[in-house]
Amino acid sequence: MPERNLDFDRIINRHGTDCLKYDYAVKRGKPADILPLWVADMDFVTSSYIQDALRETADYGIWGYSQPVGGYMDVLRDWMKRRHNWDIEEKWIVMTPGVVFAIAMAIRAFTRPGDGVLIQEPVYYPFASEIRENGRRVVINELVYDRDSLTYHMDFGDFEKQITDNDVKLFILCNPHNPVGRVWTEGELRTVGEICRKHGVLVVSDEIHSDFIFEGEHRVFTGIDESFADFTITCTAPSKTFNLAGLQLSNIVISNEDIRKRFKNEISATGYDEPGLFGLRACEAAYAHGEEWLEALLKYLKANLDFMEDYIRSEIPQIRMIRPQGTYLVWLDLKDLGLKPAELESLIVDKAGLWLDRGLMFGASGEGFERINVACPRATLTEALDRLGRAVRDL
Repeated sequence: MPERNLDFDRIINRHGTDCLKYDYAVKRGKPADILPLWVADMDFVTSSYIQDALRETADYGIWGYSQPVGGYMDVLRDWMKRRHNWDIEEKWIVMTPGVVFAIAMAIRAFTRPGDGVLIQEPVYYPFASEIRENGRRVVINELVYDRDSLTYHMDFGDFEKQITDNDVKLFILCNPHNPVGRVWTEGELRTVGEICRKHGVLVVSDEIHSDFIFEGEHRVFTGIDESFADFTITCTAPSKTFNLAGLQLSNIVISNEDIRKRFKNEISATGYDEPGLFGLRACEAAYAHGEEWLEALLKYLKANLDFMEDYIRSEIPQIRMIRPQGTYLVWLDLKDLGLKPAELESLIVDKAGLWLDRGLMFGASGEGFERINVACPRATLTEALDRLGRAVRDL
């Protein structure tokens, strides 16, 4: 049966579906008619194979407690081997309702209140919030921004200094990096791993965007050096790749038996147990049959990035676009507009009528930036850029 859902230009009305992206604006203090390109979910219908699997599950009508005992683990292992050259074993896999949940569990299991947890800002903002909400200290190794080349790189000297100065026990790696879009090289990841191994730092590697690579190659952190697996928790999920976040299922891979046991004990303390049946069915269908859909999606997203880059260069040259090597999230540098944070927020929300993720959410080094989600039909992206361009020209 061929894939049916390959029309990414199709505009879907998501209003009135209890959709966080479209239906939550007023509750977040935004105008009801704002155009949202903030949260990282896509405005595309997922693979028809996933839809069919969920319909079959719904029609069955009995949705009791569930555990994967069929082909789930096989297709998960096949996907990781085929797409990422990564061999995993069934016993390494721990299911959670999400990656952020898993990160919180790791923080609680492997650090104590008051301990420092290292992150590389500007970075996905739940990293910092989960550290703080669990009574730990946020320790920052700030990424270095080169405005000439519009790229970011790691400061390894400061990385190690922050570990030793703050007695860091845990580091949260974002690979590919959200929001700056870096796909870290083998050399960069090796240096990070060697430093963490030297100082006994546990690594939580968030690789949820690993299927979205446009430049370079995604390297699984534990695949760089076999010793890295002994101190790493790798977070994966079908949720970003196939737009399944609402089904609440992630696959956390931990090969070290002691680390896995402590992690599972922390999860048990929350009362969470079996994964949801619909999430299991969707993930199995995605990894077994969703590759054609994903390859078509990647081509469409690349074309959106090309379009956006050309548009900004010609129509809004006051803005600098940091083109992502990975993820479908674009980091925009608006510092040349010379606006204070409140003024920039007003420009985006009140003048342009856009709901983006403002840079300060990702840390102090995000001031003057905005994150925009380009996983939408071209017409939606064009409308957003037209609005942004008019607002900037009216300054």
